[in-house]
Amino acid sequence: MTIGYGHLCDPKHPPITEVEAEVYLAGDLQTALAATLRYCPVLATEPEGRLAAIVDFTFNLGAGRLQTSTLRRRVNQRNWADVAKELRRWVYGGGKVLPGLVVRRGAEAALLLDVASAGR
Repeated sequence: MTIGYGHLCDPKHPPITEVEAEVYLAGDLQTALAATLRYCPVLATEPEGRLAAIVDFTFNLGAGRLQTSTLRRRVNQRNWADVAKELRRWVYGGGKVLPGLVVRRGAEAALLLDVASAGR
């Protein structure tokens, strides 16, 4: 079960306030950022948008998925076109394509490629 902005918790966790949700979110994003930089150290020297796209992926799916993925290899190769293609593959839940994940992965890929095309 999740609360707030996707923080994993026990199903019996009591309701939280918006402020508590934001505290959980900040901690979860710090965890996702640390894991992303651990598994994709090249992102430390890339534009912020690229880092943000992969941190969002890690926040959504977890560090374990990033660690074992082809996506990670493509990021560390700095193959940005293939990174965008790999992102768009992660749209399944329960064996079905989930429209929300299609939108999320598309936004991540657009952020990643927008940075690349802007030359920042």
